[in-house]
Amino acid sequence: MSDSKSTHITWHEGDVTRDDREKRLGQRGVTIWLTGLSGSGKSTVAVAAEKELLSQGRVAYVLDGDNVRHGLNSNLGFSPDDRTENIRRIGEVAKLFNNAGIIVLTAFISPYRADRDAVREKMDDGDFIEAYVAASLETCESRDVKGLYKKARAGEIPEFTGISAPYEEPAKAELVIDTDGQSVEQSVAQLVGYLQEKGYLTR
Repeated sequence: MSDSKSTHITWHEGDVTRDDREKRLGQRGVTIWLTGLSGSGKSTVAVAAEKELLSQGRVAYVLDGDNVRHGLNSNLGFSPDDRTENIRRIGEVAKLFNNAGIIVLTAFISPYRADRDAVREKMDDGDFIEAYVAASLETCESRDVKGLYKKARAGEIPEFTGISAPYEEPAKAELVIDTDGQSVEQSVAQLVGYLQEKGYLTR
């Protein structure tokens, strides 16, 4: 699905550069790609981190898996091919946000290592931070407010990651956020601290 069907197209640069926008915002555009099992805490950490960054005067935005499937990716299911296309599209959207100087927090299971690596390869150097939100399967099932794991174990949801479909842990994540062992507040402090340490927050 990723092959472009558009021809005779040219990328147009505006008069305002990415550097101009980043200087005005006092931050570098970057994508923090939170990956992990359903129930690991990806969305919870992303939403809390967005709120913390905005409280500091930053511009940040969460791209959440369910929300994106309501619109942009509403025509995709959960087959391996559709999961790959889902992640490809999100990567392209995140890249545009980064060009605008925005800190993007994505919250997607994104179970396949190759798909996450493909997004990284399309980004400029330093624009992609892989954050593995690590929690045991038992913990994730205990947080299952939607009852998805129960349905998956009953065979009612095919291709459910961690039960009937694989999850490939990151091999070289920049961040490992242990939501089994720390609170949401501690996880957010770890994430925002990383951005500060690596120079993404420039004022």
